[in-house]
Amino acid sequence: MLSRVSLSSKLLLFSRYIPPFSILTHRKLFTARFNMNMERCVVRCVPCESKLTISFSLDGSNKQMLREQTEPLGKVLARIANGIIKTQSKAKKSKQSKGKSETPEADKPEISLCVNGEHVSVETLNSDAWQDGAVLHVGDLKYKVERNPPTFTVSELPSSLMSGFPVCPKLEIEFGDLKDSKFRWFKESSPNAHMSGDPDCWKEAGLERVFTPSNLDIGLRVMLKCTPANGSRFGEPKELVSSGTVEAGPGTCTFDSRHLYTQKVTDESSLRVVSYNILADIYAQTDLSKTVLYPYCAPYALEMDYRQNLIKKELSGYNADIICLQEVDKGAFLDSLSPALDAFGLEGVFKIKERQYEGLATYFRRSKLKLLEQYDVMLSEALTADPLHRELLEKVSTNPSLKEKIENRSTTLQVTILQSLCDPSRILCVGNTHLYWHPKGGNIRLVQIAVAMKHMKQVVTEKHPGARLLFAGDFNSTPSSGLFQLVCQGSISENHDDWASNGPEEQIQVGLDNPFQLASACGVPAYTNYVGGFQGCLDYIFVEPHVLQVEQVIPLPSHEEVTTYQALPSVSHPSDHIALVCDLKWRTSD
Repeated sequence: MLSRVSLSSKLLLFSRYIPPFSILTHRKLFTARFNMNMERCVVRCVPCESKLTISFSLDGSNKQMLREQTEPLGKVLARIANGIIKTQSKAKKSKQSKGKSETPEADKPEISLCVNGEHVSVETLNSDAWQDGAVLHVGDLKYKVERNPPTFTVSELPSSLMSGFPVCPKLEIEFGDLKDSKFRWFKESSPNAHMSGDPDCWKEAGLERVFTPSNLDIGLRVMLKCTPANGSRFGEPKELVSSGTVEAGPGTCTFDSRHLYTQKVTDESSLRVVSYNILADIYAQTDLSKTVLYPYCAPYALEMDYRQNLIKKELSGYNADIICLQEVDKGAFLDSLSPALDAFGLEGVFKIKERQYEGLATYFRRSKLKLLEQYDVMLSEALTADPLHRELLEKVSTNPSLKEKIENRSTTLQVTILQSLCDPSRILCVGNTHLYWHPKGGNIRLVQIAVAMKHMKQVVTEKHPGARLLFAGDFNSTPSSGLFQLVCQGSISENHDDWASNGPEEQIQVGLDNPFQLASACGVPAYTNYVGGFQGCLDYIFVEPHVLQVEQVIPLPSHEEVTTYQALPSVSHPSDHIALVCDLKWRTSD
């Protein structure tokens, strides 16, 4: 769930307007909380902050006061009264009325705060005085105090909407829970109908948190009315109108047929796992990408908004329990992926690469798994600083050229410890990584995988004894590589060809052993990366087969689907990689 404790001042300026067609609905929601004849006075007061915020509407303008929690109530009430006097004085001067003006004291309204009909002492501290349900009297006006009501601190619609693709609002809530909140979607009755100001221009279209426009909605704007809630307590609704209209989608995508195998979430004894390099926007938008790497891809299909629509639909349609993503832009994680996947029951953690703008993201299903701990590490830093790798470091240090190249890499290992909610004895150590990319970098990848394996072995041995390993990612290594041999066969010799992958000047001789017994859950596909100049299998989901049994491997797109637009990415596929998806079942202990 997304939440935020800090709140910018502009988000506490509340409006009294409720559209005609929703008056009855909201009246039902609020009648139980307060008298509808009263205005709202919203007070935000949290123990960890020294000040509280008081917000209400007076004479058509929003008033907001930031006051010390330890200040006596009387000072706030006097400030409200003085503010009213100043406003009245300005109004009189602007009218340039003749004759002697009334003194400010004559116009001073009676200001008081009451709880259960009793006046609150002016000596009472603000933190104690402004209680939920209290009534603020400003002359003849009455305001019902709502202390820390459910409030949306962030509420945004995505800028790009496409027919057939889910629209997932970015919502962050304070003092509430998104699962309790209410959502009503509307679409224009005709193109640009909202410009008329006629409330009948909006037609109700859905009542879920996520809305998927159809082809009939192309050219129309959509609107979301969302009401924050905490149980049966409701806050002020927000009204969001899309900045653009719904555009036509690409039609059939490469992942549509795969979704036929993943229409439901797996049961408690199984886990659906996805590993996917989603192609970072910072790489997709370079001149090199557009002219050399992916010249066959329509430029608009490389745009981030377009690709994010496809990625969100693809990932949500897998109904996965664990998703390991590589090449995740920080902005995409915060503003696009997390809001969308949160709506589908997934929570995520992110690890950005040092000196980079992209990194790794691991998502897990909240209803089945709980986050226990994270042990992320930059592999080059671990090699040089952690005594665990002293022996390997000594070997690497015999070749200064290789050592320098390894140290310059920001390759990261994300390690997330997850615990099953239905069986707390089932604990997973989920490794997620994206290893060095260069075709001649096999020697560097061997060092990186050795550091990664040893780091995770220490985690499951010393930090979480009994935890089982699931290791996914883009390993940039084909099935014929030394890395694949090390992971799946358990060892490689000091004379393996990959140690000389970039020539004798960077060669070292090290025998390596894998402390785990692992297998590739999805086998060895013909390719997981398909671009104009290369096709090969680089991505894997490694599991301990004596612990997790492979129930189902979701078929990859057909070769015809992959090559419909020559190669990847394309208008129907958002990345140059293909997601690996499999269902794993916990083996029962004998």
